[in-house]
Amino acid sequence: MKYWLLKSEPDVFSYSHLSAAPERRTVWDGVRNYQARNLLRDAVSVNDYAFFYHSSCKEPAIAGICRIVRTGLADPSQFNAQSPYFDPKSDPANPRWITVEVEAVQALPRPLTLKEMRQDSALQEMALLNRARLSVQPVSNTEWRHILQQAGLSAANISRFN
Repeated sequence: MKYWLLKSEPDVFSYSHLSAAPERRTVWDGVRNYQARNLLRDAVSVNDYAFFYHSSCKEPAIAGICRIVRTGLADPSQFNAQSPYFDPKSDPANPRWITVEVEAVQALPRPLTLKEMRQDSALQEMALLNRARLSVQPVSNTEWRHILQQAGLSAANISRFN
């Protein structure tokens, strides 16, 4: 099992939106960076967990936890001419943009802010703090457990995610 951080602008799609989605699931569409796409295509697996991170907002923070439920999906927004993520060069027979489906697992007891993470010496090597541009980023096992602890999850809840 691997751990990830998925970024979304909360005014576009927040953790609350995911929690309210049918079956608490959605396709993670709109990723238009090749490195992030490659992670979604080649590295993210079913049953991996991810932090749902609210970015580009007043207080960027990790808001919740989601689980990868399907992989290897063609991002449907690349074929929708009405979508801001439409890609006229993408071919349905050989899609350029691959994505995953995620399911809401639980909101964090308290969101862990970017400011708090930057001040935490245990997280100084975290991709978010060093290569923050990607919308899909790996999270180490140590970082994962530490963030869950800092966000107020009990030891019993933390062990659910191993």
